[in-house]
Amino acid sequence: MGAAEKPLIDRAASASGVRRLLILGGLLIVLAASLALFGHAYGGVALLVIFGGLAVAGIAAIFATALGFVRFTGRIAEGAIAKDFLDTARNGTLIVDRKGRIIYANSAYGETTGATTAASVKTLERLLAREPEASEAIYYLANLARENRSGQREFRLPRALCAAAAGAGVPHWYRASVRPLATSSGTLQAWQILDITADRELQERSFQDLQHAIDYLDRAPAGFVATDADLKITYLNATLAGWLGVDLVEFKPGDLSFLDFVPEASGALLAPNSGDVDADGTSIVDLDLITRDGQSLPVRLLRKPVADDAAAPGIVRTLVLSRSAKSEVADTAELAEARFTRFFNSSPMAIAALDEEGRAIRSNAAFRQVFGQDASGGTAAIGDSIRESDRDGLRQALAAAVRGQAGIAPVEAEVLGERPRSVQLYISAIPKSGPDAHEVAILYGVEVTEQRALEEQFAKSQKMQAIGNLAGGIAHDFNNVLTIITASVDFLLLNHRTGDPSFQDLLLIKQSANRAASLVRQLLAYSRRQTMRPKMLNLTDVVADMHLLLKRVSGDHAKLERHHARDLWPVMADIGQFEQVITNLVQNARDAMPEGGTITISTRNVEAAEARGLGYAELIEGDYVLVEVADTGTGIPPDLAERIFEPFFTTKEIGKGTGLGLSMVYGIVKQSSGFIFVDSKPGEGTVFRIFLPRHIPDEIAAAKSEAGAVAPSNAKLDLSGTASILLVEDEDHVRAGNVRALKMRGYDVHEAASGIEALEVMEELDGQIELVVSDVVMPEMDGPSLLREMRKKRPDLKFIFVSGYAEDAFAKNLPEGERFGFLAKPFSLRELAVAVKTMIDE
Repeated sequence: MGAAEKPLIDRAASASGVRRLLILGGLLIVLAASLALFGHAYGGVALLVIFGGLAVAGIAAIFATALGFVRFTGRIAEGAIAKDFLDTARNGTLIVDRKGRIIYANSAYGETTGATTAASVKTLERLLAREPEASEAIYYLANLARENRSGQREFRLPRALCAAAAGAGVPHWYRASVRPLATSSGTLQAWQILDITADRELQERSFQDLQHAIDYLDRAPAGFVATDADLKITYLNATLAGWLGVDLVEFKPGDLSFLDFVPEASGALLAPNSGDVDADGTSIVDLDLITRDGQSLPVRLLRKPVADDAAAPGIVRTLVLSRSAKSEVADTAELAEARFTRFFNSSPMAIAALDEEGRAIRSNAAFRQVFGQDASGGTAAIGDSIRESDRDGLRQALAAAVRGQAGIAPVEAEVLGERPRSVQLYISAIPKSGPDAHEVAILYGVEVTEQRALEEQFAKSQKMQAIGNLAGGIAHDFNNVLTIITASVDFLLLNHRTGDPSFQDLLLIKQSANRAASLVRQLLAYSRRQTMRPKMLNLTDVVADMHLLLKRVSGDHAKLERHHARDLWPVMADIGQFEQVITNLVQNARDAMPEGGTITISTRNVEAAEARGLGYAELIEGDYVLVEVADTGTGIPPDLAERIFEPFFTTKEIGKGTGLGLSMVYGIVKQSSGFIFVDSKPGEGTVFRIFLPRHIPDEIAAAKSEAGAVAPSNAKLDLSGTASILLVEDEDHVRAGNVRALKMRGYDVHEAASGIEALEVMEELDGQIELVVSDVVMPEMDGPSLLREMRKKRPDLKFIFVSGYAEDAFAKNLPEGERFGFLAKPFSLRELAVAVKTMIDE
């Protein structure tokens, strides 16, 4: 071992020297004793001198051993390899005991700290205590040493610790550490120090090189962007950020999506394996980007996925080349190509070039979006993507294109998928010449899904409106018939006592007429012409109050559950009509579960944004309260689900249903300005969803005062009178019955068959009429028109309308504030008398 590699201090080595000295002294004693025994002249003197010297050495050894400067060991070679390693280590190493006494210091420690002799070796605490830049680090390490813990710190000094080191006058970086050493004689502390100035300079140079590389990339004439598997931007250079209008100061990786700057129709071009892919896996995509300020930026994207394992999974690196006319690197041909590619890829119409088998040779983004990746990539024929019944028409059109035929008729088709799409396909032939001879036809596809949905919705609405008008007309005429039957039975009952044999038959006739009137009311509910009394309701409270009733309706085999969201918005609805809706839906759910099951009633709020995303085209934008009635029954086949709201349509056995229940539900919901939808799959159950508009009291005018709906009187009310009444009714039998009933009560009754005749009667009587009882729907002049004409001369004239339609159906045709009474057909003679008496006494 060279001199430079020897330790400055090694007290274990000093102990070995003492041992050698003692052995030498022993040999001298033996020699002196031998001389004395053989009578040598100086033998005694030599023996005395030797013993004196050994005595002094022994006392010194005792003190050295007590102070720890000398140690004895029985195995001198133990740890020789470790010792040699420490002696030649690059790290300066210092070993001290618990009291801070130095046990060992290698040569690297001396070179680093500037110690040249054992006496000049100092601990790091003493050496750096007065260095402000290192004091905090050394204080931290000293505390760790006292707690027998390990640690390290780096610090910078304005100069080197060793004044003789190269570049001593410039700043230096050091790394200091401490760790405990457990030995047989106790715990020692190992301190190490290393000059890391060169490493720091290398790091700074590498950082500067990286900064220069980033600066080169940021200032490049092309854009650069890195995206993850979800097309979230993890990096973009300053050039592209400037093009897109992104502030790099506020940019955070993963916050922006590259799709935010790509038109929706072109999004499919960024799917994996899209675009023209070259040999090294780089795909080329031409499209228009949309900047933050809404401007269009034509670009060419060179996209390549990262294949090495060191990169994050799914990372795609993209070079963005500007293809605008301002680009200095683009010539006329490139600009023309870029312009065509932009139009091709940005077109909202699906475009593809097809071969004779109907495979796409090239296609744009809209084609990928409509027909899927397989069809756009040419791995599957386009016919495989559409409904089987539409494939024959496509084959015929493609065959015509192969023959070179012009004017090929468009083909309507439905594209298969999770969400079926309706498309209109236009095919034109391509002349077979040039390098693209394998291309036989150009296909243009226009998606008409929303248009078809609107057409179907309009047709359904027209159909339902026509059925509603028919139902309303039937109800009106039927009400007149029932009024005659009811009045005639009432007259007969006046002449037959309870014991009369015909009395029970008459009661049966009246009961049947009342049952028929109930069916008419259901028809009126469907046609939305029944009387509604809406008020502000909390549907959670309404359904909760109905729980016991609904339990009885659902029966013993069905389990009834309710789920209500908190803070439900109020709605405006007729509580009686709404209860009838819920009851009917629960009854239908029970009938759909012959083997038992679960009926669930749920209520919650649906905000406008959520309503838009539900996919119901008929649902207009706004906030709604949603009521769901779901069952786990047999479900409804799709062909029947389209007709369930039609009057008299039923899937039940003959005699077990009229087919008016759901039509009544439909009419009540519509008359309440709501919407009802049904989602059902055979074998999976059915869900009815009712959307009622949210009611905001501050934005709705106060409810109008009750316009004169006549409440039924009690039995003790005197129904007789002497007032002069004008009865206007176009049905002769109805008019005759009502005139007879009122005359029996003592009234002076005048009659007219139309509104024109009523005006003439009023003029003949010089206006001496106290009350007018008029039908609403009449030829020549209807009831509301008659009211307006009569009140021009008699503003205080009392009026009662009689109609089978709802009061709201005709009240809107009257001036606001007009007061009148209302009596719904069919009615009994007593109800007519009560209405007349009440109005006259007002």
